[in-house]
Amino acid sequence: MLSVEEAVRRILEEVRVLEPETRSILECLGQVLSEDVYSEVTVPPADVSAVDGYAVRCESVKGAGALQPVWLAVVGRTVAGGAYGGEVGLGEAVRIMTGAPMPKGADAVIPFEDTLEGAGEGQIGVTVEPKKGAHIRRAGGDVHRGDRVLAKGTVIRPQEIGVLASIGRAQIRVIRRPVVAVLATGDELAEIGFPLPPGKVYSSNAYALAAQVMRYGGIPRLLGIASDERADLGAKMCSAMEADMLITSGGAAGGDRDLIREALAEHGSVSFDRVRMRPGKSLVFGILEKGGRRIPHFGLPGNPVGCMIAFEESVRPAILKMLGRKDLKGPIITAICESDFANPGGLRLYAKAVVRREGEHYRVRLAGPQGAGLLTSMLEANGIVIVPEDVREVRRGDRVEVHMLDWPVEE
Repeated sequence: MLSVEEAVRRILEEVRVLEPETRSILECLGQVLSEDVYSEVTVPPADVSAVDGYAVRCESVKGAGALQPVWLAVVGRTVAGGAYGGEVGLGEAVRIMTGAPMPKGADAVIPFEDTLEGAGEGQIGVTVEPKKGAHIRRAGGDVHRGDRVLAKGTVIRPQEIGVLASIGRAQIRVIRRPVVAVLATGDELAEIGFPLPPGKVYSSNAYALAAQVMRYGGIPRLLGIASDERADLGAKMCSAMEADMLITSGGAAGGDRDLIREALAEHGSVSFDRVRMRPGKSLVFGILEKGGRRIPHFGLPGNPVGCMIAFEESVRPAILKMLGRKDLKGPIITAICESDFANPGGLRLYAKAVVRREGEHYRVRLAGPQGAGLLTSMLEANGIVIVPEDVREVRRGDRVEVHMLDWPVEE
């Protein structure tokens, strides 16, 4: 039986980074750049006003103050997207809106709140003495033409999309998303959306797994349900060969009707079929092969909680590597435990938990009953406490590692 670390190492050895594709920037959230991005424009392209106010010459308003305003003649107006055709002379001001190009001759902007309305139309009183360049965004203050704005390997977030749009890029080259086939197995399963036959349960694992695939950047493809018949299982597994990965749930425990290991051995090769973790011990991994094509296959446990936890610890890093990500480990924090519980030993325990922040510390308690078949107990969980194989007991006050699923909301 492998350790979790050895299992993940073997998995990542078999997983390759996928090839790049060209996509619209709005379709690339969470994907990884496969090129350096250089700007073909300067941002902003000219000196522009950073506020709504008046463009002036500093020498016109020397000594201005609240008790001794300097009065200027307003000789024009300019807005963003336009350009003032004249020049600001001594004793003059041009009304200017945020983002508008600076008029010739002006070297500062006075915000509206630092001016007074004159007694006559077309006059303002300036109540502050500005420094040269005040409230001006300089040309190229953000980006110069020719700058490398994003490096190859960057993960695309909303801020990267904003920068790309600011330099006029509509498309970029990114590592493509993996297509992940998801197959549920078991005669006891029924498809959702139909009345539940006697003795059956709905196929929940497939939908939870598909959602996890989407959450970490993959594209799920549901293959339905395979019966506990070797021929049907093998045929449905082979139908996944156009995908980049296959995940099955159920049939991995080694019972009389647990056929995943046999089917994988028949249509490919098995790397391992047991991992020292609870829940999730019955984890089969190998390579499915057909017509010269090879894809990784994860045979996850049939119990719902074990299935989801095994995904987090083994499938998640594989999907992230396929995406070209470098941050393959989940976010791990140290928290103060508020629950007493035992670890039977020999296996690494993964316990569903609720994490909250209290001042500078995280605190964690178990999330209800820990049975591997109690899917609703995952609703409250925002983390998974990790208890090493050699730790038999956790007490209140102990510091424990927690793999975060969601970050707690500050109260």
